[in-house]
Parts: sequence; C-alpha cells; structure tokens
Amino acid sequence: MSMNSFGHLFRVTTWGESHGPALGATVDGCPPGIKVDEAMLQHWLDKRKPGQNKFTTQRQEPDQVRILSGVFEGQTTGTPIQLMIANTDQRSKDYGDIVEKFRPGHADITYWQKYGIRDYRGGGRSSARETAARVAAGGIARAVIDALAPGVKITGYMVQIGPHTITGERDMSQIDQNPFWVPSPETAETWADYLNGLRKSGNSVGAMIEVVAQGVPAGLGAPVYAKLDTDLAAAMMSINAVKGVEIGEGMAAAMLTGEENADEIFMGNDGKPVFSSNHAGGILGGISTGQDVVVRFAVKPTSSILKTRQTITKSGEAAEIITKGRHDPCVGIRAVPVGEAMMACVILDHILLHRGQIGGEVGETRGKVGPTLG
Repeated sequence: MSMNSFGHLFRVTTWGESHGPALGATVDGCPPGIKVDEAMLQHWLDKRKPGQNKFTTQRQEPDQVRILSGVFEGQTTGTPIQLMIANTDQRSKDYGDIVEKFRPGHADITYWQKYGIRDYRGGGRSSARETAARVAAGGIARAVIDALAPGVKITGYMVQIGPHTITGERDMSQIDQNPFWVPSPETAETWADYLNGLRKSGNSVGAMIEVVAQGVPAGLGAPVYAKLDTDLAAAMMSINAVKGVEIGEGMAAAMLTGEENADEIFMGNDGKPVFSSNHAGGILGGISTGQDVVVRFAVKPTSSILKTRQTITKSGEAAEIITKGRHDPCVGIRAVPVGEAMMACVILDHILLHRGQIGGEVGETRGKVGPTLG
C-alpha cells in the first residue's frame, strides 16, 4: 500500500495505526529557515485531540507531537521533517467482538477484500485517528505560509449537524467558544440538545464543515490537472469519513442561472480587480482569483454505534453486531481542524508550485505572491 503521500512540492506522508505504538507524518519539501517548534504544532493538535468534551470520543490522548528530524535550533533545515505522536490510551480489547465480523459503514470489509488482512483494532489506517498526523503536518504548512504569504488566514467551522444549520447572524469570534466550532452561540445550544439525545441513545449523526482561506493571492493553481480546486477537493475527500466536497456554491450552482452565478468584475480604487460576489469560491479555471477560497465537506455519521446492525463474518455467515468502545457521536466536530490543516497544506503546495513556475510573479494586477526567503 504505497498511496500514503499527498502534495507536489510540499509533500506529506502519514504513517501509523489507531492502536499501534505511534503514528505520525514525514514532511518533505519544506523550505529552510522557517521558525518551527513543538509548542507551535501542539497548538493545532490540541484543537483536534479527543476527550475534550462529552460530544467527542472519551479516548484520552494527549496527542503530544515530537519533532525527530528536519529542525535545528528552532528552524527548518530544508531536509525531511519527521513528526511522531505516541498512542497512549488504546483499548484494543473493545474490538475483540469484531475479529470475525465486519462493521457496517466501516472499511473493514473493503480492506479484507483488497488485502486479505485487516487491523480490526479501531480500524487501523482507516481510523480517524490518522488525522492527527495531518494536523501536525498542517502546523508546518501554516508556519511556512506565515513566512511566504503572511496575509493568508485559514478558518474552519461547522455549518450543519444532521438537519440543523446555523440560525441567525454569524459571529466568527464565537468559533473557539463552543465545542462545535460554530460561529453562533444560539446555534451551539440547539446543537448540544440535539446531539445529547443522539449520544444517549447510542446513535450518531453527520455534519458539514466549511473552511475559508482569506488573503490567498491570485494566480495559484494551473490548468488542467493541477487546478487548485482539484487538489483541494482531493485533499478534503481523503479525510476519513468525508463523502462530499464543494467549492464555492458547489452543488447549489446547479440551481442558479448564468446571470446569477457569474461574479461580475470591476476595477477597484487600488488598481486591482474586485468581484461583486463569490459564487466561484475564489477559484476560476482552477486558478485563484484573490478572493476568499471557500471549501465545504460533508462528514458521514460515525459508523460505530450502539445499535444492533446486520452483517456477515469472514466466512460469510450472517451475524448481528453492536460496536462497543469510545466513539464520537459526531466525528465531524473534530474534522474542523483537520480541514484547516489540509487547506494549509494545499495552499502552501500551490504557492511553492507557482514560485517554481512563475518565479513569484502573478501578473501586473497582483504582483508577487510573497517575499522570498533569505
């Protein structure tokens, strides 16, 4: 299984399993001279780690990241950066009942069909625990972006849980003030009541997450197979449990007329183009416009639920199964920092690609992507 890497110039390879001794990431292509330390990366991992409230899995993992290579005296050296996160709270015995059974909604059966062997302890590589490594790598990407394109700001938040969307006006200052990363305290209260009922009944629910990158320079991405939105869609879809990705209006664009959907263009007072709207999500023809890059992705309900489901055994016999253990009633909650990390990795990758092809120049209306490293 050699498909564990993503990115072109900024390339991330994740490794490890949910119940192995550790997991982590190897980051290659990071420019030298970037200030990085473990505390900086830990800030992002603390947003994703389990057990922070009753709405996430009660598995207690500190998700303490260690930098094993590629950083010297607080700066990147330009060589591969090895990141490791130890697993400290595995309870593999919780999965003893599924050694011979396939869990509906999980990758158990497909891993078995493809490889003839599977790690039944929490799903192995298919577990959402793998995303901790992505968040650590995303921390590296953010540090490089701060140096090359300091105006870029990446923010993720939930916009829907089950049938419930955000009500009232959005207040972005509230995102870090509730367990759902939702920009609305009133909505957070509604969602808490709803999820409490599902959690107590042993059920789960899906969610929708939106990630916005502000300050992205125009000119990132290239036709035809290196489109910025192509790589963003692939990055978000690769996150465990994600079943759908949208850029800008996404699927809703099918309901619009051409007149409604086209973002009109005007010349601003600063001599740069401005747009009347952003139905395109900040990307046209696979190339960034200079507007906010807007991506949404749908996360399916957690498949591990305390409800009896029908399945089969490895020998093909009919069976019933109830998945025990500590699981998220809505895994989409902890997908928010993961989506941010993937956005950071893709944006940085395309900044580096652009600098390699164009030399930093985007065009007369935009100028340079960012300062070069000394």
